[in-house]
Amino acid sequence: MGQRKARKAGLSARDHALAVLRVRNSALALALLPAAVTVVLFASGAPGAAGTLRAPVSVLAAVVAAVAVATGIMICRARPAVTPVVPLPERAAPALHGLIRDLADRLDVPAPGGIALTPDCDSWLEEPPGHPGAAAPVLVIGSPFLWWMRVAELRALLAPVVAGTGPAGHPDIAAARRCVRAWDAAAGLARGVSPLRHPLTASAGRLARLFLRIAATHSAEMERGVAAAAAARAQGVDHGARALAQEQVGLAYAGWDRLLTRVALPAWRVGRWPRRLDAGVAAALTELSRRDRLADGFAARLGERPACDLLEDPGAVDEAVSLLAARLFHGVPAGHGADWAPVDWTAYPDEVVDRIWRDRAARLFDVLDAAETPTLARALQRLADAAVADGTEALAARLGAHAARCDAQRAPAAVGADPAAPGAAFPPPLAPPRSDRELLIEHVSAAVCCAAADTTGATAGLDWLDGPVLLADGEKRRDDLSAPVHSLVDDGDPGPLRDWLADAGVRADKPVRLV
Repeated sequence: MGQRKARKAGLSARDHALAVLRVRNSALALALLPAAVTVVLFASGAPGAAGTLRAPVSVLAAVVAAVAVATGIMICRARPAVTPVVPLPERAAPALHGLIRDLADRLDVPAPGGIALTPDCDSWLEEPPGHPGAAAPVLVIGSPFLWWMRVAELRALLAPVVAGTGPAGHPDIAAARRCVRAWDAAAGLARGVSPLRHPLTASAGRLARLFLRIAATHSAEMERGVAAAAAARAQGVDHGARALAQEQVGLAYAGWDRLLTRVALPAWRVGRWPRRLDAGVAAALTELSRRDRLADGFAARLGERPACDLLEDPGAVDEAVSLLAARLFHGVPAGHGADWAPVDWTAYPDEVVDRIWRDRAARLFDVLDAAETPTLARALQRLADAAVADGTEALAARLGAHAARCDAQRAPAAVGADPAAPGAAFPPPLAPPRSDRELLIEHVSAAVCCAAADTTGATAGLDWLDGPVLLADGEKRRDDLSAPVHSLVDDGDPGPLRDWLADAGVRADKPVRLV
């Protein structure tokens, strides 16, 4: 039943592929039409008016042919942006390559031409760069899947993807995909190009966009047919594990997004890139399974073999993927030297969390004109005075402007500016936008955390799900700081925060270390 569905879907995909190719062939026929008319006129030897048309039609045919050839060459040479990945040769993961080959044999499809990892929660087949149509597609696997999923789950998840190598090898489908990719690349190459300065590039881009519009429906239906054929072919392989694997996809995506925005992004902003992001997402999801009673079922599976065991050196692969993630999602800081360095999870509290707190505290004292005597007591008094006099809006605005200037100075260069970096970037992780008042609350909280660390022995810590935290007595998290700080900033009432400081044993009269 599954094989019949696969064949039917494959035939449908081929029909739409032929429709895409007809767009290309029709354009070629139109370009050759003036030349054909010229041949007819010369072959007929007709006298009179028909004879007088030979010269202008010949000129028109030559011009159209020249433009068509130049435009066609430009479109054919256009190459789509290559997805930045970490190649995974067989020597780095022989067990994983063996698993994929075995899966391809069971599906009766060609094995992928290679395996690569991407710092994202997705998997797909991609044509290898520089070998359009000449090599088998590369299997790109989302790296968080390897660290969070078990071997059986990963196998079930990849079965429909690997099954796609079958229709991908069909000559008509492969040719149609190359056409669409070339048109898309040419359209992107011409985007923003001046028609006066680069007329050929601009005209090739307009023509490519026209082809894309005409072939859009057939291209989309072709890909749906390919996906349906692959899914039908994979239906009987590891069917029991597929539902559980799909559940893990959603969980891995949520954990990866949370790790990037709450843990990785703060580190990137201060010039540190965590070198074990995939291990971090596994730790975060394990912690979620431990905390959430609804996730009790996930804890039982943690005793099974993780898919990262299929790698020879998981740590080295994780480090390569983590650096790629930093470059893609954040960018490379200008002159990335000592200030752009890896950080291990054990050093994260000191090198990232504590540094963030000290930077914010220094910025707060600077805005309050209290940097010469940076005591928490003085800062709290000035905040309370400001809140009682015109509210804290003006102070928050000054702090927001100060923070914006600092961020601009540390802004990373575009990924493409680094010759060793990939040529394309993924969208950056979207941290929730913060108002000036929220920034002020963050900076006051940071100053309090610095004072607590300096006078009570409290320490900076890392929570896998919440990011930077303040630890007291080595274990207890001080997560009750938000309400007292809000009382000070919003109402000008320092009483609750002073009570909190007294309860925590914080000496507000002692200078805060800012560096």
